[in-house]
Amino acid sequence: MMMNPNTIPLQIGDEQVRLLESLSNACAVSGDEGEVRKIVLDQVRQVTDEVKVDALGNVLVTRRGKTGGRLRVMLAAHMDEVGLMITHDEGDGIFSFEIVGGIDIRQLAGKPVRIGREHIPGVIGAKPIHLTDRGELESPISLETLRIDAGPGSTKVKIGDRATFATSFLRLGPSLRAKALDDRLGVAILIALLKNPPAGVDILAAFSTQEEIGGRGARVAAFNFAPDLAVAVDSTPAYDLPSWDGTENAVYNTHLGAGPALYIADASTLSDPRLIRHFLQTAEALQIPYQLRQPGGGGTDAGAIHRQRAGIPSLSVSVPGRYAHTAASIVRVEDWQNTLSLLHAALDRLSPAVLAEER
Repeated sequence: MMMNPNTIPLQIGDEQVRLLESLSNACAVSGDEGEVRKIVLDQVRQVTDEVKVDALGNVLVTRRGKTGGRLRVMLAAHMDEVGLMITHDEGDGIFSFEIVGGIDIRQLAGKPVRIGREHIPGVIGAKPIHLTDRGELESPISLETLRIDAGPGSTKVKIGDRATFATSFLRLGPSLRAKALDDRLGVAILIALLKNPPAGVDILAAFSTQEEIGGRGARVAAFNFAPDLAVAVDSTPAYDLPSWDGTENAVYNTHLGAGPALYIADASTLSDPRLIRHFLQTAEALQIPYQLRQPGGGGTDAGAIHRQRAGIPSLSVSVPGRYAHTAASIVRVEDWQNTLSLLHAALDRLSPAVLAEER
């Protein structure tokens, strides 16, 4: 499906890519989202009606619409990323650590990292293959055997410092390669919507904290906002690589290049069917490419939001990305663009009548 160019109110250009680069390169592991929070505040302060930072570090922003009878729509995108936390100084620049969020320990060895707010460089070291026996090679690497080596004299590294992968943002033709695109893409999308808001709704934007360890920030943000409905804007895994044996890959979750992924169900949420229909109808009417995420595991801030107050109708919309929760993800710029376009159009067409429909 090709998008009708007349339906594109917001274009992803060099300015948006530079913003995403600064967001991605920031270190903001769960519980220490300060770097990203500063960027967000700098971007939204001059274009919003209200902005505040709550006790959990969420940035809560209100941008009111211009028409009567407006719905109050919460949009959530999490500022945090998966990463590491320094737990013990073993001397001579060697540090033990724990993982924060969902990370596959098998892919950590040898990865360069940046530690703390000063981005102190280090590397995750493991026993070299020259000294490894066959039994060790046949066993998975355990977290207890890994250390971060920041070199002698690393006096600025402290217990509790977070560490993130030292992957620099890179444009690769139609693609982007970077760390933490889950969910800096969502953060960039919310900023764009606040700067160019649909007139018919009040946008209640939650740049949330601690999503990767249980949606903690979104829970209190939803309670604060008490919205009529909510949309979590995130990035979801695309496991769309060819099968090793040539058979059809039937568990792809999503595909790169197929547009924003709308959720029917995940491990924590059954999306509201009225919102699913509204977004599908909008995409079809305006010829905006989309896909349905395969129902299954995982989750977004919607899992915490929809259970607040007396229940909040919720939906998740995600940009597909390969290699989530690793040192480098790959996404397509066109999927980012189409996600932004669909969100803007669906919000622009939203009215109380949508929630008055039968579920």
